[in-house]
Amino acid sequence: MNGWEILLGLLAGLVGVYVILLLGLWVYARRHPETVGMKDALRLLPDLLRVLRRMAADRTVPAGVRVKLGLLLAYLLLPLDLVPDFLPVIGYADDVIIVALALRSALRSAGPEPLRRHWPGTPSGLAVIERLAGLKPSHPGD
Repeated sequence: MNGWEILLGLLAGLVGVYVILLLGLWVYARRHPETVGMKDALRLLPDLLRVLRRMAADRTVPAGVRVKLGLLLAYLLLPLDLVPDFLPVIGYADDVIIVALALRSALRSAGPEPLRRHWPGTPSGLAVIERLAGLKPSHPGD
C-alpha cells in the first residue's frame, strides 16, 4: 500500500465514525425530547460556563470530575464542534447532548451539591440544568 491509500483509508474511517456519531446524537435527541431546547440553552449558557469553571476549580470536587468539567468547558469554548452549528437543529443539539452526558457523568461522582452550591443563576435555571443532568430539581415546585 502506498501513502495515499493509507491516508484515504484513514479519512474514510474518520468519516464513518463521524456519521455513526451523528446518527447516535440524532437517536439520543429523538429519545430524550425533554432535553433543553435551543432558546433555553442560549439563555443559560453564561451561568453554565460560570458553574463549570467554579466546579472545576473547587478542590472539594474529586480530581477526575474536575478534569471532566475542564474538558467540557474547553469543548464549549473552542470554535470547533463535532457538528457545525450552522446545521439546523442538530448543529446545536450536539452541544446540549455533550453537556448533558458530561454533567450526568460528573454529578454521579461528585453528587448534586457542588452544582447547587456554585450555581450563579436563578432557581428556575438551576432546575433546567438539573433536569438536563438527570437530577430531580432541588426545588420541588420546579
